[in-house]
Amino acid sequence: MLIQVCLYFYCKFLWRCLKFVMRKLTGRCELQRICYNTKPGASRTMKIETSLRGSKSKLLQTSVSVHPDAIEKTIEDIMELKKINPDINPQLGISLQACLLQIVGYRNLIADVEKLRREPYDSDNPQHEEMLLKLWKFLKPNTPLESRISKQWCEIGFQGDDPKTDFRGMGLLGLYNLQYFAERDATAAQQVLSDSLHPKCRDITKEEISKFSKAEWEKKRMDKAIGYSFAIVGINITDLAYNLLISGALKTHFYNIAPEAPTLSHFQQTFCYLMHEFHKFWIEEDPMDIMEFNRVREKFRKRIIKQLQNPDMALCPHFAASEGLINM
Repeated sequence: MLIQVCLYFYCKFLWRCLKFVMRKLTGRCELQRICYNTKPGASRTMKIETSLRGSKSKLLQTSVSVHPDAIEKTIEDIMELKKINPDINPQLGISLQACLLQIVGYRNLIADVEKLRREPYDSDNPQHEEMLLKLWKFLKPNTPLESRISKQWCEIGFQGDDPKTDFRGMGLLGLYNLQYFAERDATAAQQVLSDSLHPKCRDITKEEISKFSKAEWEKKRMDKAIGYSFAIVGINITDLAYNLLISGALKTHFYNIAPEAPTLSHFQQTFCYLMHEFHKFWIEEDPMDIMEFNRVREKFRKRIIKQLQNPDMALCPHFAASEGLINM
């Protein structure tokens, strides 16, 4: 333990010495070098964030958590602290502002998402009830809901006759995401729902016939798209998106697609993409039954995380539900 602590401080000391030498050699501070040598997007913003958080200056450390309205003043203070003339280096202020808007925006997005997650569904709240009824209308536009408490809810993937009990894990966040998907990308949402309800027949290979009994491969033949509960899976994918956000894994994506602060709409649009991609992944995996859901979900999660490790990654720049939100 003592050796690890000593090694940490030794590396920190070496890093600061290196930064000092680089400034003397280039005539530029670390923030300048990042902004001038790294292209805009996640690569630049994440390096700026690391530099600010790791600085010995209290001003730089706290700059990543200031109020959005204070960003301009904060940049002025940073320029003054670093003795950088804004008239000679006008682009630096612009670049820093873009990075701080993304960094602070991501932090605020977490707070907004967490607030929705913590708010439970309330059947006595007219707004909550209206959202739930709209979800049915968007997904089943040609089928009237007979009553608020009804077995019909199972047709869109809820577990019982009252959906409110299914929102406990993700609170209102799950409903917000499902309604957004059903409204903003109605065609895809209705197709995914239809596929989840109606398994598709497919041809069975000779290898599969030899592997399974007659009863098993006959079931398999009808289960290329094994049915799953659309709404429940949507709430589960909401949980996946939430954890990607909280862990910071989505920074790569948001810093590449949001020119300024990422918003709740960006998060919901990402959820739509994840729903669409998970559905395709589920079919590709061809699970034997719904009991394999956790295995498939975990494999899907690992694939998404691997994609997000690429600093140039933008999960859904051309996805239908993102129209009007993406501005590269």
